[in-house]
Formats: sequence, C-alpha cells, structure tokens
Amino acid sequence: MPTRPNVLMIAMDSLRADHMSLYGYRRLTTPHLDRFARGGAVFEQAFSPHVPTTPAFSNVLTGRDCFGTGMVSLRDAGPIRAPTLAQMLAAEGYATSCIGFNTPPVTQGFETCQDYPSWGSWAERPLPKAERLAQLAVPELRRLAGCGRPFFLMLRTMDVHSPYLPPPPFDRMFYGGNECDPANKSMEPVLAFKPFRDYFGLWMPPGITDKDYVIAQYDGAAAYMDACLGNLLALAGALGLEGDTLFVLLADHGESLDEHACYFDHHGLYEPTLQVPLVFRMAGRIPAGLRLPGNCLLQDVTPTVLDVLGIKASSELDGRSLLPQMRGRRAAPASEFYLTECTWMRKHGWRTPEWKLIRALEPDFHFSPEVELYNLVEDPQERVNLARKEPGVVALLGERMEAWIARREKETGAASPMRADLRSHGMVEGQGPFESSQQAYDTLHVNPMRVGRTVRTLVEKLRALGYA
Repeated sequence: MPTRPNVLMIAMDSLRADHMSLYGYRRLTTPHLDRFARGGAVFEQAFSPHVPTTPAFSNVLTGRDCFGTGMVSLRDAGPIRAPTLAQMLAAEGYATSCIGFNTPPVTQGFETCQDYPSWGSWAERPLPKAERLAQLAVPELRRLAGCGRPFFLMLRTMDVHSPYLPPPPFDRMFYGGNECDPANKSMEPVLAFKPFRDYFGLWMPPGITDKDYVIAQYDGAAAYMDACLGNLLALAGALGLEGDTLFVLLADHGESLDEHACYFDHHGLYEPTLQVPLVFRMAGRIPAGLRLPGNCLLQDVTPTVLDVLGIKASSELDGRSLLPQMRGRRAAPASEFYLTECTWMRKHGWRTPEWKLIRALEPDFHFSPEVELYNLVEDPQERVNLARKEPGVVALLGERMEAWIARREKETGAASPMRADLRSHGMVEGQGPFESSQQAYDTLHVNPMRVGRTVRTLVEKLRALGYA
C-alpha cells in the first residue's frame, strides 16, 4: 500500500465555471461531476489570473505567480523557473504521469507523458476527445494503482476547447433549432472577424447562421466530457483508490463564447475566461458537502495538495493552502490580484471585489481602448467601460498594480515577464509589438491550412496507434 495518498488531478481545458450545472448553470451539463463534487469541497470563486494554457498550468503546478514561473505566453517554451508539483512529488517517491501533454514546459518533472489527438474538422466529425483520453487513462490508472508507489496522475481534457464537435447525442442535446436558418443573423459578426473566420469555417457547419448552435455544442461537449469522466472516477473507486487518493478538479481557464467579441476562444481578461471550477475531494481529510465562497487562485492548488499530503514545499510558494478553510478556519480571500494574458493580445490588469482595470501593452486586434475599467458589482457582465468617467479609480488601481509589479521584480530579481516578452502573440516569426490595431487585425490569422495539416498528421498518428 502507498505510504502517502495518491493525487488524481483532472484539468478540464477551457471549461468556464458558469457553464457547469455544478455552479448553477441552467443546463444540466455536468451531472456526474456535480455528484462527485458533493463528496468534497467546491470553491465558488476560483480564478485563473494568468491566461492562456501554458502560464495557467505553470501557475497550477508550481504554486507561483507569473513572476515566479516566468511564464506568460501560450508559446513559452520554458523551462519553468520554479520546481513543479511533479518534481516535488517525485522527490518524495511518487510515480508521476501526465496524459494530455507530451511537450515542455507543462510536462516538466513528469516521468511519463502521453497525448492524444484533440483536433478535427467538420468533415471529420464527431471528435471523441474524452474517449481518446480514456483509452490512455484507463490502462495508466490501472498500472499506477498496482505499481506499489503513491502516484500523481494529471489528466487534461480538451472537449470544451475548440473545435466543439461532440458525438451524438450530445451534439443535439441542447439544441433543437435550425443552425442554418437564413432569418437568423447572429453569426454575422462572428464570421466577419477576419483573424478567426477561416478557422471557424474549418469546424463549424457550412452555412451556419445561429451562434446559439455553437454555444450548444460547447455545452454538449461539456456533457459528453462529464459522462466519460464519470466512468473514469467510477473506475478509480472500483480499483480501491477512493480512500487514499486526493482528487482535484479544475480548469486552466474559461472560455469566451459570444462575449466581448472574443468569439469561441479564451482571450480577453473578462470574467468568462478568468472564473474556473475548483474542487478538492478526499475521504477522511476533506469534509464533504462544502461550498466555499471567497476568491482563491490557481496558484493555491499546489500548496493545498502539499498540505493535504503532509509534504513541505521544496521552495518558496506564492499561493496559500486552502486546507484550513476546508476544515472550518476563517481565511482572508484573495481580495485583489494581478491579471495577465498573452494570447492574441498582450494585456495585464488588476482585479478587486468591486473593480477590474485592464491595460493594453500593445494595440489589439479588436480595436479596444488602451484602458478599460469595469464595476463588477453594478456591471458583472463588464459591458460599460468607465475608464473615462472614473479617472481617479483608474489612477488608484494603476498605482496599486505598478507597486505590486515593482515589488515582485525586486523579490525575483527579474523584469516583468509581461514587459520583457515582446512577441507574446507568437503567431508571426520575428514580429514584435504591434504598432496599431489595424496592423494586428491584418496580421493575426489562424491559418486553416496549417490547422488542416496538423489535423491530418494527428489522424495519421491516431490510426497508427490503432484508433478508429
């Protein structure tokens, strides 16, 4: 028997909290995860402060902020500046395995890494991402359960990451209309957005007119993922892992669907991209049936895991353990925190319980203003930019953000990674910061030919591995 608890982390790429029935969504998208989460602690206000995937997972797996990891861009190659949870647990005798990544920097410290094809086109639908994950996860979970060592297994699902192409019946589960109704014009602004238009054409129905169909595909993909994860969690129980395994459910970031013109992607420092699910469950160590308010951050995951396992961190952490809060102690929430994004845009910001400040570090392809300010209490959908109306609030939040950046630069001895990385959009070789929004709009383009080549390569690999 393992001398320490196992860790099974399920990281659901691009799953926004408010589209889970676990968090009150009107559609029953996650019934199996809802039931599983009732056996543990659900954090109702969890945030991913550093998006997209690479900095977010670096944040999760180190307990450090972006200054501690050095990771801010999707295409950061690493290495991550801080020890990862996989490295820390390996030093304690854990077997470490990851499914869903097979390249650095997120794989840093894992002994075994496997990936599965998660891209496809409309012509190649459906795209059974969760079943492909399960084909790797089931034998790996069985292997680890019998290896005689405690293990850390991280599974990354890709179902609600575009393209959203869930198999039947999930593709029509939440939609009964005509997605190509000529009277519906809701897709016109989506398809008019040149940088993404050709990519959307690769995986959306030809002639699509209704954006609600695409949203229903996202929700259907969540429900499909949930059903498959329900089976994996049942297998963990059948293998006798329930009593000595810490389960962690989270997302690296959320997803914008039709908000703020950030169509069906995860850029923009708005709430749909930042708010994520976070659940911890372990029989005997974490009380069941908890729903905990107050802000927490993804950098709190590693400190919490180490605390539950009784392992001292091998280096300084920026996050804090959430275990005392789960055991009934009062804890001050993360009242204000720094935000970054380096996806298609390079921006940073400062969030408090009432306000969110967003500053562009170069012109973006949405032609957005350089400064945005939202009152999150009166305007939770972030529809009214108050930057001009409230210059005093802009100045105050800007001063607090800059003071925090200066402190972190002094503590880490490194310049702000947001200001040091001048090619954060990473799509054009040798391209520095954009000088205008028009330049960004004309330059950034998801090339469907490139995506198509990637898809064909992955399909060939899939068939070589014996997948249908």
